[in-house]
Amino acid sequence: MRPGPSSERAVILAVGPRDAAKTAHLIKDAGYHANICSDLTELEREIEGGAGLAIIADEAIINADLQRLRRWLNAQPSWSDFPIVLMSEGGGSERNPEVARLGRELGNVTFIERPFHPTTLVSLVASAVRGRRRQYQTRAILEDLTESEGLLQTALNAGHLGALELHVPEFELEASATCKRFFGRNASEPFTYQELQDAVHPDDRARRSEVVENTLQTGADYRIEYRNIWPDGSQHWLDVRARAVRRPDGSIKSLVGVCSDITARKTAEIEREALLAQLAAERTALAELTATLEQRVEQRTADLMKEVAAREKAQEQLRHAQKMEAIGQLTGGVAHDFNNLLMAVVGNLDLLRKRLPDDPRLRRLVEGALQGAERGASLTQRLLAFARQQDLRAVPVDLGALVRDMSNLLERSLGPRIILRLAIPDGLPPACVDTNQLELAILNLAINARDAMPDGGVIEITLSALQAKNDPSLQPGDYLKLSVVDAGTGMAPDVLKRAVEPFFSSKPLGKGTGLGLSMVHGLAVQLGGALQLASAVGSGTTATLVLPVATAAAESGGPAPATQKVKRSAMILFVDDDPLIAMSTIEMLEDLGHRVIGASSGAQALDILRSNQPLDLMMTDHVMPGMTGLELAAAALKVRPQLPVLLATGYAELPDGVQVDLPRLAKPYHQDQLRERLDQLLGQGADLAADAVLTPSP
Repeated sequence: MRPGPSSERAVILAVGPRDAAKTAHLIKDAGYHANICSDLTELEREIEGGAGLAIIADEAIINADLQRLRRWLNAQPSWSDFPIVLMSEGGGSERNPEVARLGRELGNVTFIERPFHPTTLVSLVASAVRGRRRQYQTRAILEDLTESEGLLQTALNAGHLGALELHVPEFELEASATCKRFFGRNASEPFTYQELQDAVHPDDRARRSEVVENTLQTGADYRIEYRNIWPDGSQHWLDVRARAVRRPDGSIKSLVGVCSDITARKTAEIEREALLAQLAAERTALAELTATLEQRVEQRTADLMKEVAAREKAQEQLRHAQKMEAIGQLTGGVAHDFNNLLMAVVGNLDLLRKRLPDDPRLRRLVEGALQGAERGASLTQRLLAFARQQDLRAVPVDLGALVRDMSNLLERSLGPRIILRLAIPDGLPPACVDTNQLELAILNLAINARDAMPDGGVIEITLSALQAKNDPSLQPGDYLKLSVVDAGTGMAPDVLKRAVEPFFSSKPLGKGTGLGLSMVHGLAVQLGGALQLASAVGSGTTATLVLPVATAAAESGGPAPATQKVKRSAMILFVDDDPLIAMSTIEMLEDLGHRVIGASSGAQALDILRSNQPLDLMMTDHVMPGMTGLELAAAALKVRPQLPVLLATGYAELPDGVQVDLPRLAKPYHQDQLRERLDQLLGQGADLAADAVLTPSP
């Protein structure tokens, strides 16, 4: 802003109006502007409004309060030093202490002693105005510099640039707030050149030092991109550019430049390079793929055919499993109903045999009927085994000892043309099996192997450990493999596929029931294992029973406890919904000398149990409508905890999650078997009842 007349005018404060007017007249005649102030307050207001200088008579302010004037003078900007001409009488500051005091308080003061020559006053005014003009010029220059600095800072901010200057040779660093931020520092924190060097990534330090040294030696522009590590450990990229500022003698005074954060650009470049590398690799792979496309198509086609074949095989296995499951359910139901019919037949024949007159012909007829019923019972047991519904007592068993103990029986059963070999290693863990059923299964497999070698040969029984992992027919875990191997005629694929189906047999008519392998298969699956068959025509057959390893030690064999024969007549509650079975069983119980109360349902039996009727034992069927025998037993033990309970069942159709520890009698049973079981229970009395519990599985 250019100074005008008002900013160069002289403001005058004299004691009297005449002196003030005279002084103003002299100044105006010299070509300058002047204003007369009536008092100190007006003078201060005029100075604050803008003036070139002040002319003040000392006696006008010698005793005045100059605080406001001093405050304004002390608060002047750096470019301003307001001139004051102090008119005094009685000498200047050297001779007048009060005038000297005023000079110290007011700062830029020039003294003029009255009376003065007009030329002297005009000369002082001219000198003060020139000085004030130079101050105004300085103000304009500073304003221009400030504006330039503002524009520069705006440009730096717009370009997201930080400013820095490195003074040499002392290497003192000046960095802007933005520059510090690019190094992960706060604007208020000091930031030295050594800290800058330490922040440079170790892999970039040597390269950066080389560029700095080249700039200091040659004066070439400094330009470099490098990584720096922030205090938080993160890595960032910087682009730094600077030029050398020289001294008058040509030496480098400092490096002045800017820096910018290029982390985003560098990251994009790295990602782009990685993408280009990936595209190049894919292009190479595509070229290779194109070169071998025909071969790959053939290979993929072959793989797809294998997958299709595997899928079809899996679907066929699923259909076969569903078919076998459906057959098993149907077979189990038929076997259960057949067992009930046989129970009525066997019971009535037992009673009839005891009451027959001494007629050999009639006795032969009854014995023949009983033998037929026994064969029917054996057939139902095989059907139940296939349906996985037979009543099993699975315990830990040493399979090696079991097979060795069976060797004599097997050799007698196989005949002199067959050589039996055993391959049983030591140290195998026990298996969890039903001993009696497993012995029958091994004997069945051995006889099948013998029949496959009509001219004789070798049958080998082997034992080995197996750990199942990815076998779809087995749960993951530890198993034992019991294999019966022959070198007989073998089976064709279509025969092998149907080998375990019930009633299917490759033997001539009348030579087999078709239930042998199905029974073994059902037993293995019910025990938690599997039956695996491998065979080829002319190469023999390997039948492998896969059986789960027991978690407890094998049981040692010992003599069976002697049955204590009961002499007394017991009061027995008999429960069965089938009238034929109820009639025959009640007749057998009464024939044994016991008194019987019959009930046709669980609800009727519970009414009797809750009454005051004395009872020594309850015998119940398992499969009954409304309430099963297990449910009735659990309810009965709550009403009469000491009452022995005998469960009569044809197969193990038990609910999931229930462990059964009840005495059981398998259907169909003879009167002798019934008597033996009752003698055991009634002989043991309340001790057995206390042990008969139903508990949920863990």
